[in-house]
Amino acid sequence: MKKILLFLFLGAVGFTAYSCDNNDDTVDYDTIAQMKDITGTFSNSGNYTISQGLGIPSTYVVLVYRLVGGNAWQQIPKSVYLPDVSGKPTNRVFDYNFLFNSQNVEIRIDDENFNLASDLTSGEITSYLNNQTFRIVLVPANTTGVGGSNKKASVDTSDYNAVVKYYNLDESKVQVLK
Repeated sequence: MKKILLFLFLGAVGFTAYSCDNNDDTVDYDTIAQMKDITGTFSNSGNYTISQGLGIPSTYVVLVYRLVGGNAWQQIPKSVYLPDVSGKPTNRVFDYNFLFNSQNVEIRIDDENFNLASDLTSGEITSYLNNQTFRIVLVPANTTGVGGSNKKASVDTSDYNAVVKYYNLDESKVQVLK
């Protein structure tokens, strides 16, 4: 009887030691996608830039979406084509764009075709420059096994809802940055 207990004990210790072995470094379950919201106004004095300090690990990819309408998110970079307006230049186009490094995300407007300070109507300033909300989504660059979704297929990052579903993100837990 004592021999059976000894073998059971050795078997349990061996099983525990084997199950605790973490030599599979291809899957990193402690990197989880995150969402952060920032709201700001683009102005001439700020060089039409909204800047947010963040610590971004080198293993992450940054996606940025602009809130358009009630609950619709549009990925940037995005070109905005404005209609012709009397007294304003024609072919008015500007781009929402962003840059990031390990410490900062900078959302900006590039306006090579015209002057945002003088060539927008007051309605366009309200719609495209004032109180703009952006969602910064940090996702692990290696999508295999991340966030509980062991999927090998890629996700269409231009579709905000697909990103939320793929990474199992909870929109009620979005961190609002100031």
